Amino acid sequence: MPRYLTMVRIDETTAPAEGPSEGLMQRMGALIEEMTKAGVLLDTAGLTPTAQGKRVRYEKGEITVTDGPFTESKEVVGGYAILQTKDEAECLEWTKRFLRVHEEHWTVTSEVRQIMEG
Repeated sequence: MPRYLTMVRIDETTAPAEGPSEGLMQRMGALIEEMTKAGVLLDTAGLTPTAQGKRVRYEKGEITVTDGPFTESKEVVGGYAILQTKDEAECLEWTKRFLRVHEEHWTVTSEVRQIMEG
């Protein structure tokens, strides 16, 4: 069965400063439990804000390291999940369910990419 990486992109400038609400965390926890029991969720995690991150770039033989936050980025990866589903359509259905647990004031995009095997 194919595996997919879903990168959850958020706009840090409009995300609630206090982070996800208790209700959102409960709904997300219930969905994660359901996905785990269904055998489709292999791994998932949220990421710290970009202010705590670094970017490492290789260009023309040189490496540079830039401290966050990354002001030139509007959307950033706020978390990820690795799913193993029978096909892309099933992965997209689980991804849509994940996005729907968020309140309306969130702007969340999930980029879904199949993991290359072998």
